[in-house]
Amino acid sequence: MKEPRDLGTEGLITSVFTVPNFLSAFRILLVPIFVWSILEGQTIAPVVIFFIAGISDLFDGFIARHLHQRSRLGAILDPVGDKLLMAASYILLALPKVVGPNRIPVWLTIIVFGRDLMIAGGVFWAYLTFRIKPVLPMFIGKLTTAFQIGTVFLVLLTNYFGKPAAWMVIFFGITAGLTLASWCLYFLRGLRILRERRPA
Repeated sequence: MKEPRDLGTEGLITSVFTVPNFLSAFRILLVPIFVWSILEGQTIAPVVIFFIAGISDLFDGFIARHLHQRSRLGAILDPVGDKLLMAASYILLALPKVVGPNRIPVWLTIIVFGRDLMIAGGVFWAYLTFRIKPVLPMFIGKLTTAFQIGTVFLVLLTNYFGKPAAWMVIFFGITAGLTLASWCLYFLRGLRILRERRPA
């Protein structure tokens, strides 16, 4: 799941028909296919779909930044695609009757969703109250996102091989620790920004 980014309109183009927008829309269309493949009990298809979605995310970000194709629509489609895919992944992979032999612990799913809801709610409230736009992500936020994505991919991959992976609990713990740490740091950062912007 991606961190909040600067959503200011500076440098954004108005064109809808850009390569990054196409890739973001493509990633959104992959979500129902991904969900269907897991519910159908498939093992290789979810791995391939998740991998393709990740590659498309890397490419659309690279093209948007380096070929100057950042657009207003893309600023919406890109995070929507990411959130939908990650939400579907964490929910489905936490259901014991849907996947196996490995799955994401429910407690980890709650931590991931709790952090995202806090960040999204704080950003929305700050914008409505003080017109503060989202700030650039911190390094720990990017690291947390990498581990959250890695968690999904490893669960999908180990389920493809069909063997329990007890060592995954270590990875779950690291992901949870990073998620909680970034949760606290973003909360403290938000309080500092609000104190600086609040009228005396």
